[in-house]
Amino acid sequence: MRFRKFRYGRPRPRWRRFVDICVAILLFAGTAYAAARLERFAATDISGQVRVVDGDSLVMGNRRLRLKGIDAPELKQRCRKNDREYGCGTEAASFLRDLVANHQVICRGEGIDRYGRDLVRCSAGGVDLNQAMVRSGQAVAFGDYVAAEAEARSQQAGLWAGEFEPPKQWRKVHGGLNEDFHSGLSELTAMLRRLFGV
Repeated sequence: MRFRKFRYGRPRPRWRRFVDICVAILLFAGTAYAAARLERFAATDISGQVRVVDGDSLVMGNRRLRLKGIDAPELKQRCRKNDREYGCGTEAASFLRDLVANHQVICRGEGIDRYGRDLVRCSAGGVDLNQAMVRSGQAVAFGDYVAAEAEARSQQAGLWAGEFEPPKQWRKVHGGLNEDFHSGLSELTAMLRRLFGV
């Protein structure tokens, strides 16, 4: 007994498949664009007095701020210089505290990280805090400020005057927040929490 193949309607033409793929790409791009716009809306520009938490984190009122594009040693992190250990994490925090001093800090929001912190580029007293931390060798470049890091290296400033474990590596061994920025649901959740004050 022979079985015949049963087809539901006519086969789809090739051009129709191409149109479907194009529509899917446009929908995906539109969704990504809308999410980026919402994230930008959620991360507004802010200014005021801040409290320094560590070499790359600030608190302004009840908002936690993370200096974007840099990574400073953790508060408990220790480094070596002139064959001696020193608290490079506390030194970085102290350096940032001196930069901020009693100035009003102006920050431009550039998103929210997975921990609900505003990702910001800040200035105080006319000084770009993010860049100054890297240029002084108190933080390393983390996606930005590569030229400032090269300058710090060549002058053997701050961390570059001795030996240190990159903060990201130190956190893997000793614990702490993983500073890698994640896209997707975690950022969307953080943004919605900020939008609705949850």
